[in-house]
Parts: sequence; structure tokens; C-alpha cells
Amino acid sequence: MKKHLKQPTKPEDRSPVLTCRNLTVGYKDKPVLSGVDLSLEAGHFVTLLGPNGAGKTTLLRTLSRHLAPLSGDIRIHGRPLAAMRAAELARFMAVVLTNKVAPPLFSVYEFVALGRYPHTDFLGRLGPDDHAAVQSALAAVRAEGLARRIFTDLSDGERQKALVARALAQQPQLLLLDEPTLHLDLKHRLEVMAILRDLCRKRKITVLASLHDVDVAAKVSDRVALIKDGRLSAWGAPEQILTGGSVAALYDFDGAAFSRHLGGIEMRGDGSRGRAFVVAGMGSGAQIYRLLAKRGFAIATGVLHTNDLDYFVARSLGAECAIQSSMQAIDHHNLAAADQLSAGCDVVIDCGFEVGPMNEANLTLVKNAVGAGRAVFSLRGNGTGAPEEGQAGHGCIRCQDPGHLLDLLESYLAVKHGAPQAAQSEKESVS
Repeated sequence: MKKHLKQPTKPEDRSPVLTCRNLTVGYKDKPVLSGVDLSLEAGHFVTLLGPNGAGKTTLLRTLSRHLAPLSGDIRIHGRPLAAMRAAELARFMAVVLTNKVAPPLFSVYEFVALGRYPHTDFLGRLGPDDHAAVQSALAAVRAEGLARRIFTDLSDGERQKALVARALAQQPQLLLLDEPTLHLDLKHRLEVMAILRDLCRKRKITVLASLHDVDVAAKVSDRVALIKDGRLSAWGAPEQILTGGSVAALYDFDGAAFSRHLGGIEMRGDGSRGRAFVVAGMGSGAQIYRLLAKRGFAIATGVLHTNDLDYFVARSLGAECAIQSSMQAIDHHNLAAADQLSAGCDVVIDCGFEVGPMNEANLTLVKNAVGAGRAVFSLRGNGTGAPEEGQAGHGCIRCQDPGHLLDLLESYLAVKHGAPQAAQSEKESVS
């Protein structure tokens, strides 16, 4: 006969699933993280972000009652965490930590069934409801095909899915995970994150996870907590909290920048290879900016409209930009500013942007660079809005695609710096 345990507060309770007030966590009276105030709502995906050693794992271990708090208050639907019995808490909260788990000779089904322990009798016997919960947990993580496999034979990605399934078999309202994508390849990393996101949306489970991937956190989180220097430095919606400045300060980097518009981190060039002016627009420059930054170029660009993808990528890469307000044709003042930036660069690259009334003045930048006898590389081909011969493009070094552009650019720089063996390749590419 199964034990009758007191049920935790029902999910429809409108109070926060978990709250922390002035919480201090640490080890043996040594604080690691202090003054933590958090409130987790039902069905939210909440991410802890911060450098290694900031206290993310310590906080999760405290919330899961693996560690006692040094001070402060933790409540589950308004009830003190410390007042909940272990079996009751296990019905409410499931935990997936980074500890290596390798149960010998367990099938995946048997391993996932271990998550039913809060619901079974003292002998651990499974009834029809328990088997149904195990099957449902395996289905939720798309692991039905793993049920008969031996747990120790699984790949890292498969093991992580089994661990999440075991946690789901507890039928929790709150799921705590410590770096759930650690050691996973790209496929399994994306799959696990999609599974966790769906648990929030479809089952209204609250997920609290520590992550290192800011890009992923920005895309899946309802709330983020930034943790550094022993405190919670910011808390709120990622659209508000994750900015170029806050992410750079969190991880102490200056050679990259997070863009809230792009939802990712861009790696900047150091300028060691020289300076390139990129004539772009309408999304044509994003790939070229990244290619140049990766190869160590400093970038200037323009004229870009302020609602253009190229504008946001260029800004994230630290490029100097000549800009024009959105939905307005490029004016003479901004065109002159771009021309001045172009004159101070070693090479000019025409990205082959589609030409229209708002940006056709940018063709003047290409024409002026060619007329001045400067090195101009062009990705402008037939049928891509190419200007009339002689208006722009005549005398450019023609490039078939970004890879070809890079080869010709390297060849040009080699010639410029005294490597004549590359000269013929460049000469043959000039129209």
C-alpha cells in the first residue's frame, strides 16, 4: 500500500513557486553569494549566468537542500523550505546536478523509474500510474527508443536526456539543473534546451538552470540572474538585462560584444591586418564584417540605415559607421562622412548590396574609391542590381563569393607587403 503523503501546494496557486529573500549561501560559514532576492513564477524558464566560481552551483545546491543556507529565507509557495518533509519536497522539486551518475546494469527505463520513489511504497513497487509516469517522462525528452538500452552505454547527450526524464518522473513543479548542456555536442545541446523550454510552455514546470551560453539564455529565458563578485548583480527579463555592457562586465571581456538586437556575441578584430571600408546595406555586409573581423581587420562601413541588420552587426563588431536614419534616402552629409572614412582605409569592399532609392548614393562611394586608384573588391555580379559600367564597378577586383574575396584580399595584401608571387592572381581578377 502506498503511503499517503501531504501534497504540495497545487500548481494553480498564484503565489510564486519559489522565493528567496536576503539569502546568503556558502560553505562552513564562508559566504559565496549574499543578499539574493529572487521570485520564480510558474512556467518560467529562469537562467543563472556568471563566470565559474561565482556561486551558481552553490545557490542551486542550497535551493535543493543539499546545503543549508547561511542566512536568509527560502519559501515554496509561501511555505518555508526547511519546514517541508523530504518526501514532500521530492514531489515538488526535481534536481539534475553535474555529478557523474553511472548506475551499473540499469536499463534507461529502470533508471528513469527511480524518479518515482516519492510516489511509491517503502518497497519501491511500481503501479500502473508509476509506469505511465515513466513512459510520459521518456516521451517528453524524446527518449522512448532508449528505454531498453543500458544506461552506462549511452552517449553524453543520451545520458542527459535520461537524467531529465528521471527528474520528470517525479512529476515536479520545479526543476533545478546545473549546466544541463555541459559536454554536449551542438545537436544534443539544442535538443535539451528545446525540451526544457517545452516543459515550461506545455507543462507549466518552472525551470531554474545555470548556463554559460549567453546566446542560448537570451533566446529561451523568461528571466535571467547575473551573478558575480558574491552578489546578484542584475535580475529580470533578458531583453532588459542582457546588454553589451552588462555581459561584458559579467565575463570581463573586451574583444567581443553581446548584441541584444542579434541575441548573440560578436568577436571583434584587433586591426592587426589593416583597415577595411565596407560598402554594404540590406543585410549584405553581415557575413563580410564577420569574415574581416575574424581575419584581424578593423572595419569602417556606411552608409547604413539604422534599421538595417548590417548596422547592428557592424556596431557589435566595433566598426566605425556612417549612418542614415531609417526610411530616409542617404543625404550628402552622411555620404561625405562615409567617403572620409573610406579614404582612411587600406581597402574598400563592395558587398553587392541590392540598389534602391534609399541607398543608391552608396554607389558613389565605390565609384570614388575606384577613381582614386584605390584597391576595391566587389561582390557585385550580374543581376544583383549592378550599376551601369562606368558608374561604379569598373576597375574593381571582381570576387565570386566571400571565400574568393578572402583569397584575393590575402593575395593583394601579400603583394602590397612585398610578396610578388601573388601578383598574377590579383591582376587576373581585375576587370
